[in-house]
Amino acid sequence: MKWLDRYKVKIRSADEAVSVIKSGQRVYVHPGCATPEVLVNAMCNRYNKIENVEVIHILTFGETPYAAPEMAGHFRHNALFIGRNVRKAVNEGRADFTPVFLSEIPSLFIKELLPIDVVLIQVSPPDKYGFCSYGVGVETTKAATEKAKIVIAQVNPNQPRALGNSFIHIDKIDYCVEADVPLKELKEHYRDVSVEDNEIYQAIGKNIAELIEDGATLQTGIGTVSDAVLANLTDKEHLGIHTELFSDGVIKLVEKGIITNEKKTLHPGKIIASFVLGSKVLFDFIDNDPLMEFHPSDYTNDPFIIAKNDKMVAINSAIQIDLTGQVCADSIGSYFYSGFGGQLDFIRGASRSKDGKPIIALPSTAKNGTVSRIVPYLTEGAGVTTTRGDVHYVVTEFGAADLYGKSILQRAKALIEIAHPNFQEELDKFVSERYFKNQLV
Repeated sequence: MKWLDRYKVKIRSADEAVSVIKSGQRVYVHPGCATPEVLVNAMCNRYNKIENVEVIHILTFGETPYAAPEMAGHFRHNALFIGRNVRKAVNEGRADFTPVFLSEIPSLFIKELLPIDVVLIQVSPPDKYGFCSYGVGVETTKAATEKAKIVIAQVNPNQPRALGNSFIHIDKIDYCVEADVPLKELKEHYRDVSVEDNEIYQAIGKNIAELIEDGATLQTGIGTVSDAVLANLTDKEHLGIHTELFSDGVIKLVEKGIITNEKKTLHPGKIIASFVLGSKVLFDFIDNDPLMEFHPSDYTNDPFIIAKNDKMVAINSAIQIDLTGQVCADSIGSYFYSGFGGQLDFIRGASRSKDGKPIIALPSTAKNGTVSRIVPYLTEGAGVTTTRGDVHYVVTEFGAADLYGKSILQRAKALIEIAHPNFQEELDKFVSERYFKNQLV
């Protein structure tokens, strides 16, 4: 227990700990439900003492005072994935966006393409050997921490002790701030879903569930599509999980013996993930549970690792898809909305898996049914998240279309069949004029 004496020497108040942050430095913030708000707020309270500090992270929850207009010149955020709390700042030009696959973010730190001066992390209290767990989020944080010049940790008894490649020894931490505060919960950030929308998502979930075989390994996510899929898997057997993240919906399927992980060809018997987003029930579920292993995202999201899982099913959402199969999932036209995340990592991994199924899921319409999400062309300025060459299955509430190996015309016809009936005639007309203008049909 000699480490305990070294730990006590490192304990600071939040204000004392963040006082080491200097002008011109790059600060990484632990994302998701692990966002260390005590440290973030203490850092921002010192704004008038520092200038040109870059704050970098993927999705965080809670307030982001460093992205406020009045912080210009003191802080500038660089989003590796755009969350709702920084979306306005990014699109107004007050914050930056770096598009990058989740699998490749750790390498930006490891190769020092984005050198990290200071990390602000939130960890569990040290165990008897002096190791703290990154808890609800290992993702890109472990690599950033291991390359950072200064490590400041918010040590919180509410942070679960997640197992796997998810630990840091107290000797690797420079300053410790003890804070007994609740973790941020995902439920605070869910948007309301109308009864009509819920019926649509349940239909999508049912259509996806029909594609999932017993013994499949799943990439799960968060939100209404993922929840709907999980709710429709109660008649399946021996499912497994290899994913970047999962939420509360997985718990019931584990408790019912539907998710057993026994048929997995990689890490059999284990749920493999990089982070979780959910409620305190989920945090308690993962605490010290050997059923789960957490790994950095350059492992969980490596397409070659993903492909080692037979019957790998990747389920990802989209904002819009054109009739050739190009998928936009990170912007609404030129308005940046989110980021690449792990979509293409898992789409490519599942496509190379034995009997794998990469799936793109989306409601057929937007804006209360007034706009089709299946379109002749992506909206001007929209980015292509997943290329037409990578797309296999596309699912809406009206069915599933398999585009793999199909010609452009065959793809268009298949997508029109799962478009909303109100827009099928319009899409048919486009195809006729585009492809049959000078032909007899």
